[in-house]
Amino acid sequence: MSDGAVLHVRGRVLVGPEDVRDELWVVDGRVTFDRPAGAADVRTVTGWVLPGLVDAHCHVGLDAHGAVDAATSEKQAVTDRDAGTLLIRDAGSAADTRWVDEREDLPRIIRAGRHIARTRRYIRNYAHEIEPGDLAAYVRAEARRGDGWVKLVGDWIDRDRGDLAACWPGDALAEAIAAAHEEGARVTAHCFAAESLPDLLAAGIDCIEHATGLTEELIPVFAERGVAIVPTLVNIATFPQLADGGEAKFPAWSAHMRRLHERRYDTVGAAHEAGIPVFVGTDAGGSLAHGLVADEVAELVKAGLTPAEALSAASWGARRWLGRPGLEEGAPADFVVYDEDPRADVRVLADPRLVVLRGRPVA
Repeated sequence: MSDGAVLHVRGRVLVGPEDVRDELWVVDGRVTFDRPAGAADVRTVTGWVLPGLVDAHCHVGLDAHGAVDAATSEKQAVTDRDAGTLLIRDAGSAADTRWVDEREDLPRIIRAGRHIARTRRYIRNYAHEIEPGDLAAYVRAEARRGDGWVKLVGDWIDRDRGDLAACWPGDALAEAIAAAHEEGARVTAHCFAAESLPDLLAAGIDCIEHATGLTEELIPVFAERGVAIVPTLVNIATFPQLADGGEAKFPAWSAHMRRLHERRYDTVGAAHEAGIPVFVGTDAGGSLAHGLVADEVAELVKAGLTPAEALSAASWGARRWLGRPGLEEGAPADFVVYDEDPRADVRVLADPRLVVLRGRPVA
């Protein structure tokens, strides 16, 4: 499209789960539902329209070994974009991806800064590895560097125990999360097991990643306090393989990981049924490929969310949770066009017809 051109989208514009419009226009990179007067250069497309999808747990700038170069980061971001993901909450990255903000053709990124982990208790080259006495200071620094989020590693394997174990004492968490909130940031934490969750809840955590350790006792507390979860079920699918690899050295950990995997759908379904906010995240960028947002939405449907609820977890609801607009009058024109209604079959998300970012077709 040339500068000054108007994009006209006709069909079914899913402004919300029940708010469906017949058409929208893109003028000067922004959404309008009013027909522009006197537009001479108009391109019209038809289809079903969703706001740009959200991957709320993604790692642009990271691979299995740590930070990657800008060229690799660009490929990761383009892969997500072409899958329809136009808003990313980067849940921890050792790379500086601020340069992405200057690119009109790449997704918007909400950064949580670098992971904060206990010394020798996380993946090498990923995190600030520190002890509890330094946690609040590091959290405050990352809150100031990030885009309103901080990422903790709440639990990881304790090699002496041979199983998952909490990384932080409750008093250190309370001081650190209070510091983040003072800086205007929310805090999320990587947690596989149940052990770390009570102290994180008591400290005022805002979100839990993976959340495979949720129990019947903890679920009502999460719901009461509005603590969100991002299950990353496409990542949890790898647990049996991880367990097989650690069986000889850490049999208790391996058995634990298999149990978490076996009940993954029941865990997410029970959380959703109790009213816990659930959002889509793929955990791309470590050992997982980018561009898996459609797969994660389908996984949430398997866990018991309706198609409309799973779509909201990747679009309307996720954008609202992250404080970013959807298909609103005057909002930046970030949306995806599909051939069929994704509310009828979420597998439609895997085959976008057109991706529009900042008002321009990009894929």
